[in-house]
Amino acid sequence: QVQLVESGGGLVQAGGSLRLSCTVSGRTVTMGWFRQAPGKEREFVAAVRWIGGIQYYADSVKGRFTISRENAKNTVYLQMNSLKPEDTAVYYCAGSKSLFARGVDAMDYWGKGTLVTVSS
Repeated sequence: QVQLVESGGGLVQAGGSLRLSCTVSGRTVTMGWFRQAPGKEREFVAAVRWIGGIQYYADSVKGRFTISRENAKNTVYLQMNSLKPEDTAVYYCAGSKSLFARGVDAMDYWGKGTLVTVSS
């Protein structure tokens, strides 16, 4: 059974930075970060493969967010810079058994989420 535990959320002012962490127990191929703002659907933010480190990003976060992984620690990070109020959401870590997973439906495992609030 794969378990994902997120940490690092909080309150930050616009223009600030936060780093989210996700510790993984179990085996996955691709890891992703998703977010869900109040009243909106869950959306893809970024993904990375454990092997090779290939990264994918949503257009809305390109150039501001960086996803990375530390294989020895079974941990995936999301470094978020230049945060905007519209980045406010619950951020979820997710894992997939697929190489090409980027959509919500492609993920097999989910964490409980961590709240990120960006004040203007």
